[in-house]
Amino acid sequence: MSEKPAIVVVTQNAMSTAHRIREQLPDSIIYGYHKRTKLSDITFENVGETLRELFTKKQPIIALMSSGIVIRTLRHLLKDKYKEPPVLVVSEDGRFIIPLLGGHAGANQIAENLANALHGHAALTTTSETRFGTALDSPPKGWILANPKDHKAFVAQLLAGEGVQIDGKLEWLAVDKLPNNASGPLKITETIRAIKGSSYHLVYHPAKLSLGIGCERGVSFEEIRSLVDKTLANAGLSVLAIAGLFSLDIKSDEPAIQQLEKYLNVDARFFNATTLEHQTPRLLTPSEIVFREVGCHGVAESAALAAAGVTGQLLVAKVKSPRATCAIAESPDIIVADKIGQARGQLYVVGLGPGDYTSRSAIVTRILADAQDLVGFKGYLDLIKTTKPEQVLHAYKLGEEIDRVRDALNLASTGRRVVLVCSGDPGVYAMASLVFELIDKARTYPHLKTWSHIQIEILPGISAMQTAAARVGAPLGHDFCAISLSDLLTPWRFIEKRIHAAADADFVIAFYNPRSKARSSQLEKAIEILRTHRSSDTPVVIARNLGRQGESTSVCKLSTFDCTEVDMLSIVIVGSSTTRMYRLGENEWVYTPRGYHKKNDWEIA
Repeated sequence: MSEKPAIVVVTQNAMSTAHRIREQLPDSIIYGYHKRTKLSDITFENVGETLRELFTKKQPIIALMSSGIVIRTLRHLLKDKYKEPPVLVVSEDGRFIIPLLGGHAGANQIAENLANALHGHAALTTTSETRFGTALDSPPKGWILANPKDHKAFVAQLLAGEGVQIDGKLEWLAVDKLPNNASGPLKITETIRAIKGSSYHLVYHPAKLSLGIGCERGVSFEEIRSLVDKTLANAGLSVLAIAGLFSLDIKSDEPAIQQLEKYLNVDARFFNATTLEHQTPRLLTPSEIVFREVGCHGVAESAALAAAGVTGQLLVAKVKSPRATCAIAESPDIIVADKIGQARGQLYVVGLGPGDYTSRSAIVTRILADAQDLVGFKGYLDLIKTTKPEQVLHAYKLGEEIDRVRDALNLASTGRRVVLVCSGDPGVYAMASLVFELIDKARTYPHLKTWSHIQIEILPGISAMQTAAARVGAPLGHDFCAISLSDLLTPWRFIEKRIHAAADADFVIAFYNPRSKARSSQLEKAIEILRTHRSSDTPVVIARNLGRQGESTSVCKLSTFDCTEVDMLSIVIVGSSTTRMYRLGENEWVYTPRGYHKKNDWEIA
């Protein structure tokens, strides 16, 4: 469950190499310097800040830039080589690949793979790899060195000429380059067992164990963790040999299983009852009770066996605690968990902000680049501009809000990473509330029960009223509210009642959906109401096309406000009785004071 590699590009000439690299690392994300590059997944403004952020998050870095820039940028963050992510520098044309950091975390292997793909040269400088053809502290994916801190002393003895015994099937080792000696003092072992290594003995665990889990609804993480720990200890198996956590699909939303996934640092994958029922002839403890409840004769054993494959064997039959069960199977081959079963579906409801990519949060930018499916109004999807070829775009027209949310939920329920795209903030007159409303109503429909298993995350964006306010100063500096003037979903009598209440309470009011060709009277009525509560000098802000081409912002007085200047691409902010405006140079500034002038220490000169 490692972070996705980040390919950091600072010039457009290097972009073609970046895309060639991504062909070899399809999960990678291309970060492009916004002033000099195009066709990146994520744009950034500051090279140093971006590199430091990626390094701190332990995200593998492949930097297409000067090695000096990378070294000077990261030098203060270097503390523990065993915890550093891979950091590589690649020349603009791809001819030279230099693993700077994280050889212990796979940098050398990445460099060699890229060198082969780019027809370049990997500049490997680690002693063990150049001498023995293998980076003993950086085994391939699916293998873990159990005692990495013993590696340095072990290699020192190898370099001094000591012989080594090879115990097990370690096909990735360049055995012919090692000083093999059946009676040598050194030893390299491949095992799924919990064996303690030493400076004379390196122990490698292959990811060949599948952990099957069954549980009652609401089981505690403490119980399920204790069950797994004890089961592994009693069987003498290493937790580092576990390739993944597997269970029945209806358990995908169980909090304890999600916590166990993080605790074990493996992927959790799920099977439907039909798939697990196919394992019944192989079960050691089939149960008719379980079959009647969930549709298969076992969960823990069946899930472990399904993950281990047809040639896998059950090592540990079902072990029970009061509310949970676990079982362990072994595969003859490395288990690639993310290719088995189904992941828990993920739905991210994100806000793009006003439209300009520089106004998006960093996490929204990352989630957009990582998505498998992007769902939204076509105009919002167009604002993203940079998408990967393998990403699927599901574009909808205005008025198809229910359809697009239903589509996003259905896609996520199949285990995909889905992003539902909104403009502004997803929780302000956008799709976030509709997502929860549909899931809430779907609980009464059995065929939609998988919606409740989806992992949902709402990622905020800058709302239109925040952007409009920022353009002119601080009109939202004191109490304010937002009111939508669209009566398509809310009867006008309720909207009118809210306008009267907000006006009477002296709120600054931000009007969303103020006026369209089909709805021209609502804004006029709202302004008429406010003119009975506000002075004619009350500032009014009109902002249109915020963050997009053709943006305009203007300020006028309530007495001169013209409704015909407003359309559906606009937002209108009407000040309170205390809102003020003044001109300074070419700018018309608007602000609503909070009352600091009433403080005893009020002093400006």
